[in-house]
This record gives sequence, C-alpha cells and structure tokens, in this order.
Amino acid sequence: MTESRVSAAGVLYAVAAYGAWGISPLYWKFLADLPALEVLAFRVVWGMVLLFGLLLWRRRGGEFRQALRSPRVVRTFAVSAVLIGINWYLYLYSVYSDQILQASLGYFINPLFNVVLGMVFLHERLRPAQWVAVGLAALAVARLATQTGAFPWISLTLVVSFGIYGLVRKTAPADALLGMNLETAFLVPVAAGYLFFLLARGEAAFVRAEPSLLGLLAFTGVMTALPLLWFSNAARRLPLSTLGFFQYIAPTGQFLLAVLLYREPFSAVQLQSFILIWIAVAIFSLEAHFRRRRGSLRADLPS
Repeated sequence: MTESRVSAAGVLYAVAAYGAWGISPLYWKFLADLPALEVLAFRVVWGMVLLFGLLLWRRRGGEFRQALRSPRVVRTFAVSAVLIGINWYLYLYSVYSDQILQASLGYFINPLFNVVLGMVFLHERLRPAQWVAVGLAALAVARLATQTGAFPWISLTLVVSFGIYGLVRKTAPADALLGMNLETAFLVPVAAGYLFFLLARGEAAFVRAEPSLLGLLAFTGVMTALPLLWFSNAARRLPLSTLGFFQYIAPTGQFLLAVLLYREPFSAVQLQSFILIWIAVAIFSLEAHFRRRRGSLRADLPS
C-alpha cells in the first residue's frame, strides 16, 4: 500500500515538473519586453535567493561550505554552471525570437543524444533499436538543414549543452538541491555584476519596467527552483525508465504552444522532420519499456 502511494506521488511530481517546463513559454513571454540577458541575470539572482533559503531551511549550509572546499566539486560545478547558463539563455532566446519550435525539437532529441553521450564517454553499447532511433533523429535534423536552408542551431545547441550538463551532473558529488545551489553560486557574481554594469551605464531596461513586470522578474526564482524540486522528488520515487516516459511532456507542451497559440511558421518539411523525431522517440521509449519488463520477468523466475 505504501509503495503504491509513493509511486502515485512520484507520478504527480513528474507530471508537475515536466508540465511546468512544458508551459513555461507562457510565463517567459510576459517578460519579452526585457532583454533575454537581463531576464537570465534576474533568474540566476532570484533563483539563488530561493534555493539557498531552501538549503538553510533544511539545515544543509554546512554541506554547502564543505563542498566549496573541494577542488573537484568546484571544477565540476563551475563547468555545469556554464553549461546550464548557456542552456537557460538559449531557451529564453528561442521564446523571445518566436522559435519555440526549435526548442521543442531540441528537447525531443535530448534523450537520444544522451545515449550517444553514454556510448562515447561511458563506453555504453547502443542496442539495435537505439541505433535506429538515433539514425532517424539524425535524418530529421539533416532534412531540416538541407530542405529549409536553415540549420537548426538553437535545437542542437540546446541538446548539446543540456546533454553534456546531464553527463557532468551524473558524476557530480551532490544531489539536485545542493548542486543547483553550487551552480547558481558560480553564476550569481556574473549575473549581479552584469545588472550593476547596466545600471551604471543607464542601460538597465528593468528600471523603466512596470511594477507588475518587476514582480514577474522576482518570480523567476520560483520558476527556476520549484520544477527542479518536483523533478528531484519524482526521481527519488520512480524508476529512471518510468521517469523517462514523462520527459516528453515538456517538449510536447512547447510544440503545441508554438503551433496553436503563437502560430509560429510550420512548414511541411518541419512536420515531416517532427514525425521522424516522434517515431524515433516511440522506438526508443518502447524498447526501454519492454527491455525493463523482460528484466523484471527474469528476476521473478525461480532460480
């Protein structure tokens, strides 16, 4: 009974986390009158305020100070901070430049890119179905580049930055909350310095913003931290293979918003490329599902 309740809670946390990321363009669009770099700087600063507050509330300040004394931890999270900063900025840029479809494409491809990273850096072997899925994704990207004449650089940069970020965090000696605190600790001096630089030059757009817009800027910390904590709770309660099925909620939400609400241009070539990606995702997910089920059945057989 307890296990069932825990699984149900894990599902709710997963749907909440990926659902929030899926509809996040609605929120970021409200801030589109401000430059993306300013919004990113506020996101980092307010995210640090909230995340560090949560760390202190859980009485983990000592862990934070101890982590900063480790050269390995400092190097690891300095790299992950740069990667997540690039990813956050590009996502904001895709929203503000009406290219949410590119962001959606990138996050659909991301799980497939992760298995390639596993093969290259962790010496994992790709199974036949995974090769097919990765091949279809590569074909979709090549088709977009050759048929539309526009290389999907936003999609691929989002994929590469977030994929390598995940690889770095996979071996990082910290959980989600401590890790995000360490990352934002590296980003905050740059973000705060940039905001003071704009103020000194009289170029800070947020100074002329309406009070409601300033309130939304302050809320960026919640938009950063809350889905992450939901995701962390889901990851502790669900098997990784089960959690993987929910990760497509976010790019699906972004795709629907881009096409149905924001009416981004969506050509026949783009549709064909997305169909190839969706087929690849289906193959990848179903193969993982049936492989896990076979493993469970073998474990249940008497020896």
